[in-house]
Amino acid sequence: MSEIVLTTLNARYHHTAFGLRYLFANLQELQSRATLLEFTIQQATLDIVETILRESPRVVGFGVYIWNVVEIERVLIALKSLRPDLMIVLGGPELGDPHDLPSLTQWADYLIAGEADLAFADLCQKLLAEDVELSSERPRIEPLATTQLSHVPDLASVELPYDLYSDTDLQHRVIYVEASRGCPFTCEFCLSALEIPVRQFPLETFLGAMQRLLDRGCREFKFVDRTFNLNLRVSRAILEFFLARYVPGLFLHFEMIPDHLPEALKALITQFPAGSLQFEVGIQTWNDDVAVLISRRQDNVAAEQNLKWLREETGVHVHADLIVGLPGEDFESFAAGFDRLVRLEPQEIQVGILKRLRGTPITRHDAEWQMVFATSPPYEILQNRLIDFATIQELRRFAKTWDLIANSGNFLETTRAFWAKESSPFAAVHQFSRWLYEQAGRTHGIALPRLLEFVWRYLTDVQGQPQAEIAAMLFRDYRRGGRSDHPACLRPWLSTTSSEGSDTSVETAQEKSARSGQGPKRQQRFLQTDAP
Repeated sequence: MSEIVLTTLNARYHHTAFGLRYLFANLQELQSRATLLEFTIQQATLDIVETILRESPRVVGFGVYIWNVVEIERVLIALKSLRPDLMIVLGGPELGDPHDLPSLTQWADYLIAGEADLAFADLCQKLLAEDVELSSERPRIEPLATTQLSHVPDLASVELPYDLYSDTDLQHRVIYVEASRGCPFTCEFCLSALEIPVRQFPLETFLGAMQRLLDRGCREFKFVDRTFNLNLRVSRAILEFFLARYVPGLFLHFEMIPDHLPEALKALITQFPAGSLQFEVGIQTWNDDVAVLISRRQDNVAAEQNLKWLREETGVHVHADLIVGLPGEDFESFAAGFDRLVRLEPQEIQVGILKRLRGTPITRHDAEWQMVFATSPPYEILQNRLIDFATIQELRRFAKTWDLIANSGNFLETTRAFWAKESSPFAAVHQFSRWLYEQAGRTHGIALPRLLEFVWRYLTDVQGQPQAEIAAMLFRDYRRGGRSDHPACLRPWLSTTSSEGSDTSVETAQEKSARSGQGPKRQQRFLQTDAP
């Protein structure tokens, strides 16, 4: 039994609640009276409620995010129906504008907006003090709880949460870490635009915590810093730290500023083995006018040069981002930007649909650009002045199709065949996504064998490409995933491509993984070097 329960609903089991671990780590003497419970949005509401109430808590703190706000509201209704005296505290990014969520906040007693590392502990101290009357008649929203975070906490005074990762977490779940908070940029679509200035955790303390994770067997670290390469001194120190302790299987994910890559960092990056580093590079738009409109500062020439260098000179896995639906960007501009990015050959291009995140200033464009957003999570744009609803839907399906074909790594060689007869990769895959939707009725959740058959039919029947050539290409891709069976649609052609059908020189992902031990499975697929 615990008087304080910290909880949230993760999108999937393999995610970990990073923010809750900070809150727990900073409870100080209240830790012995608290517990941390993690659920997923797939779990039944009443099962979650039962587990929470089993602790007989007095205070329950929820982390509210874009992916769980609907499910958390159901949990709160049930909790308050069963335990009206229970003190509910809400925090998290979805409370950037708490007045936007009356259906949720009506069930809360206290709200904390902003970084709650220290404020939650202070609030619990007050709530559990002997002179606080536990009455269901107290105000639903306590002003003190909201204003406690009017100041940004000094990161030197924040206890780090990394020792709270369990051995099971280290083996099976995403391990989030951060060396800094905040962002110097003001991109209007991003929550980080509200987090100025950038603040660093004490470097020696942070690296000591990383050493303890390494000693416990952690090999995959996902840095959530918004601008990892902003501070050269810190980024160099972190890379040097991990390079000196490199072992096969070490995998580091960083978000980087695309137009800022000093030579000192380049010299370090080139020393990491292929597949051990992943850089998430937020291009978002190549359109200079759109960038100015949304207050995004980016030197596109420098960004292009840096991406080219990363692909040609390093073994970094590059995950680049583009956004559909930004004010001022029409269909043709987005398509041209996508093609520009494809030519730089990042391993993954994540096409995201613009979201109206709570509290972000992107809404100032609503009237001029006729921005219409969904009112339910994830609050994606439905249409604007330049792109109507039907086209947004097509671009949404295009994004999912690109993820199935290119980002998955399951069609490492075959992906390029789509634009063999088309100068524009965007146009080629866009046409395929329209055809796939007509054939399958969807562009997601398609099992790999069925997807392979669709790809085969499209490239040979619709585009008229040589069947023997496409069959051999598809089979090589299929085997790179560690599969040895023969897909039914390819069997008639494998006898005429015996070298591909029986060739053992194509190294499978599992074989390469066993040899190199590099990173997550999805990224491993891109380590193949034999695709032309």
